[in-house]
Amino acid sequence: MSGAPTFGIELWSSDAWREQAVGWADRRLADAGLERTGETTQPHLRPWGTVLKIPTVTGQAWLKAPGPGTVFEVALYELLGRVAPDWVLPPIAVDVERGWVLLPDGGTTLGDRLDEVDLTDALVTILPRYAQLQRDLVPHVDALLSFGIADMRPAAMPARFDEALDRVGRYVDDRGRDGDREILERAAAHRDTFMGWCDRLRAGVVPASLDHNDLHPWNIFVAGDDGSEGRFYDWGDAVVSHPFASMLLGVGFIGLHLQVGQDDPRVLRARDAYLEVFTDLAPRADLVEELELACRAGKVARALTWERSIREQGYDEAGDFARAPLESLDAMLDATWMGRT
Repeated sequence: MSGAPTFGIELWSSDAWREQAVGWADRRLADAGLERTGETTQPHLRPWGTVLKIPTVTGQAWLKAPGPGTVFEVALYELLGRVAPDWVLPPIAVDVERGWVLLPDGGTTLGDRLDEVDLTDALVTILPRYAQLQRDLVPHVDALLSFGIADMRPAAMPARFDEALDRVGRYVDDRGRDGDREILERAAAHRDTFMGWCDRLRAGVVPASLDHNDLHPWNIFVAGDDGSEGRFYDWGDAVVSHPFASMLLGVGFIGLHLQVGQDDPRVLRARDAYLEVFTDLAPRADLVEELELACRAGKVARALTWERSIREQGYDEAGDFARAPLESLDAMLDATWMGRT
């Protein structure tokens, strides 16, 4: 199993691969003073990756083997475990060569507790921690890019915009419904506007960092009675970008969940709590402007992330999600900076 990572359902479902993976996990658990206590199962087997569930003396462990589009996550976990161990699941072990990461169990997600806790109150505490993680990672941007994480920084986004139009255009040509071509052409007509957003972000004061790019409550493990002790998980959609683009969902989910607009006091509370970590860089009004621009531009990054995952899965298997890249481009033109998905 040495050499460049090999991927795919045929390999991951084979007895030989599972024997190799479980043997590696057993050795790494032993190195950490842990022991497997039962049979390993494989609850997730998808074109974009697989996961093994491993019972241990201290609870479940998880071996994650991402596919080629997200294998950067293995090296990223190793870096996050060194740089920001308080805000992530520190890996038990990583093998960048094989493309494997062994993780402890994260417990309950914020999404699982939405009926128990106040979402806004929880995010007001959690999002500043995420912001600090982003600031801690600023010196490591070159390393992040070297892992293969997509470059979605403002200077790269004009080319990414054209890439999104091209990729979504192929979907429209092959599978589009009535009106889809009009949506695509409307987005293309706003290219100059989009370029203006990118220029303004490039002139801003906030440096690029890691954007989780899917920061919804089911990707945040929580503890405590109020669900405010958060750790961030599932970095497979991550990009390097203006850090504020993370709030497209990080704050925007409040609007989606509560069906409120961008000026709702609960949205503003969470937004301002996140921005507080950056107030040494610029006045709050300037930071608010950058956040709104970054989230608008981030809708193009979301379109590309959706398109990649759907292409890996197969459009026939994606169902209604097959339209998500087109809808993300369409959302770029919304009056609100918050996301639809």
